[in-house]
Formats: sequence, C-alpha cells, structure tokens
Amino acid sequence: MKIDLTETTSSKINQALISARRSIGTPAIGMVLTLVVVTDEENAYDALRAASDSSREHPSRIIAVIKRASRSPRARREARLDAEIRVGSDAGSGETVVLRLHGELANHAQSVVLPLLLPDAPVVVWWPEDAPADPAKDPLGALAQRRITDTYSAERPLDELAVRAATYQPGDTDLAWTRITPWRSMLAAALDQQPAQVVSAKVEGESDNPSCELLAMWLADRLGVPVERTLSGGPGLTAVRMATKNGDIVLDRPDGALATLCMVGQPDRAVALKRRETAELLAEELRRLDPDNIYASTVKFGVERLGGPAEASSVGSGQKPSEPAGAGAPAAKKAAARKAAPK
Repeated sequence: MKIDLTETTSSKINQALISARRSIGTPAIGMVLTLVVVTDEENAYDALRAASDSSREHPSRIIAVIKRASRSPRARREARLDAEIRVGSDAGSGETVVLRLHGELANHAQSVVLPLLLPDAPVVVWWPEDAPADPAKDPLGALAQRRITDTYSAERPLDELAVRAATYQPGDTDLAWTRITPWRSMLAAALDQQPAQVVSAKVEGESDNPSCELLAMWLADRLGVPVERTLSGGPGLTAVRMATKNGDIVLDRPDGALATLCMVGQPDRAVALKRRETAELLAEELRRLDPDNIYASTVKFGVERLGGPAEASSVGSGQKPSEPAGAGAPAAKKAAARKAAPK
C-alpha cells in the first residue's frame, strides 16, 4: 500500500501510518529499529531498495530524507514537506516513509524526523553518498546510536578515509570496512590453522579502493608487521599474501567471486568470496549496534601513511610509496568508473 501526502506535517504522517497498518490488518508494530536514509533524488531508488531488502532480516521503519533543491529565491524561502508512505509488500518487512523537504525545511530535517522515530528503539542513520565530514555532529547523526557512511562513493576515497579517521566517534562505521569482513574472517581462520609468526604482508587491489587500504591497515595494526599495498586490475580487492617463517599464506581472488587459499603443507582450497550487494552489507551492519572498536583502531592506524590515489604504499613500515606504471589517471574518470562498477 502506498499513500501520498503533499504539504503535510509529521503529525499527519504518523496518523497515516496508523491508518495504513489497520487497513492491511497489522496494527501492532513489530519493528526493531529506525533506519534513517539520507540521500538525494538520483540515488534514492537504489538506497531504498537496499534498505528494504535489509529489513527482511531486521524489520524496521525506514525514513528516507530527500532534500529538494529549489531554483527560485522565493521557493527556497518557502518550507514544504511532501511524504510517501509504504506499508505491506511495498515496504519489505517494515514500513517506509519517504520525506521530500523543500525550501528552508531542508535545513531542519531533524525536526521532521524526530517525531517519526519508533519509541524506545535504536536509531541508525545511513548516508549512501555525500556523508557529512563529522557524522556524529550532524543534526540527524546526533539522533542515532549508529552512523553508517561509504567512502567508496566519494570522489577521493582515500582523502575521505582520512576524514573518517579524524572525526571518528563511537558508533561510526563505514561500508568499505564491512566489505572486507569475509577477508578478515578467512585470514584469521588461516592463521589459526597454521600458527606461525607473520613477518610481512602484501595487499593487492584496485587503486583508490578504501577497502584495500583498510585491510592493509588492519593487518599492520593487528600483526605489527610491515604491509605492502600494491595495485592490480581488480575487481576490488584481489589478493593478500602473508609471509610466515613456515611459508606464505595466500588468499587470491582474481575474478571477484571465487578465491583460492594456499598454505604450505595443505592442498589449495577454493573459497566462495563473492563481492556482496549493498543490501547484504547494510544488513550486516544492522546486526550490531555497539561501537566497533576494531574498526576504530584500524581507521586511526596509519592513515597519515597512505599514499596518493594512484600509488602503491607500505603501511607500518616507514617505506616511501612507489608509483607503478599507468598511475596518475584523472580522478574524474576513476570516480565515474567507481560508480558504474558493482559494489
């Protein structure tokens, strides 16, 4: 069921939600959190689809905040709120409220969102793109226990990663970190099977990929060894090599779907390591609402040592970055390719 409201208020939206639940025969609220999605009109469809898919695992009230730019000076001064309400099969396992804020109201989104939050339920705010420099101090971010950003969508991801480190507050996280969860799990399991001292490591992946940088920093932070960051043709993160006193441990994923784990004394094993969709990443982040201390330690570690957007660098070793052949492609072309590539 969909209900459109024009020139409305938060009170009328709440009343419409109650009426909609009663009309479809589900007056009780069985949702576990409120997910606030801050986006623009261009990216709203993909963001709402991902949020709706993740709500099948975490039934939630999804509030999409879309700030509409007004061209004329008079329209910019006039505040107006339009809303679209979705319940039932149109809203996954919860309910969705799409808010379009016009004029001066766009600068006071928190006053519109606050009356729509579920009582006594956690609040998570997600910025699919164009996240504020300090999410915890953003008016909407201040309402939340968890704040999710995505440095992958930035024009200069490594610079954005440094900003995330500088402004980190407990409750912040980033989908670039979530993307490497299977890699971290697989590498930790490999070291459990072959408990040898790691002396160095190498991370291979695309240029300007924040997930590759975070994995390199995580290894350097956790293992206390130099980690070399080298470039490959992708897609995304392609290989990790850990040198131990007993031999190398290699996790290689050349095609973005199937990886091979190689260890001394054991046969090579094929490992499913597919690049995940945004809905899966979001669902993983919604499973925990407490601060991610490992992410905090990693994102703060060695950010100042990161090389430029097209450089190979060494994290935690003090070595100077070296520039490979083909480095220096225009940033605009890389940003366009990044948005077109699957995440």
